[in-house]
Amino acid sequence: MIFRLAMWIIMIFGGIAGGYYLDSLLFTEIHKSLIFHVLSFALGVFLLNLVLRISRNTGRTLAKYGRKGELKRLETNVLVKDGIYKFMRHPMHLGLMLFPLAFALMVGSPSFVLIIVPIEIILMLVLIRVIEEPEAIKKFGDDYLKYKKQVPAFCLNITCIKELFKDIQKNIVI
Repeated sequence: MIFRLAMWIIMIFGGIAGGYYLDSLLFTEIHKSLIFHVLSFALGVFLLNLVLRISRNTGRTLAKYGRKGELKRLETNVLVKDGIYKFMRHPMHLGLMLFPLAFALMVGSPSFVLIIVPIEIILMLVLIRVIEEPEAIKKFGDDYLKYKKQVPAFCLNITCIKELFKDIQKNIVI
């Protein structure tokens, strides 16, 4: 958990620093534009709102269906295949992939948006493949392998998107 938190901090603040450095070399004119910054910030805030909704809904789904008995917060011991998880295996990661883009837009860094964010998304996809998937296989065994064959990692069709933003009733304690 500490590694993942450190990675997010490095991605966000490193992305901001790297973006501003590259902007000073590559995007000197647009970086000075007030209109660009206002529009970019507004789009970033909108996207951050979507990321937070995805995180809330997927977190509530995991809390509702992914726990039997007493567990620490954010832990699961049941493979969740309900709600959005019947359409995609990693809906929370989908939202989290948009998180650096939201920040990049809010700080108004074209380099962060166009260069650093795509690299960070690729890094997240690799981490899902190398860390998350093996952990799930270890935790849930053959059930997860069967689930993996039936459900894609990500799904962007309209049914999935609607399910992703469908509010989950908060009758659970997160």
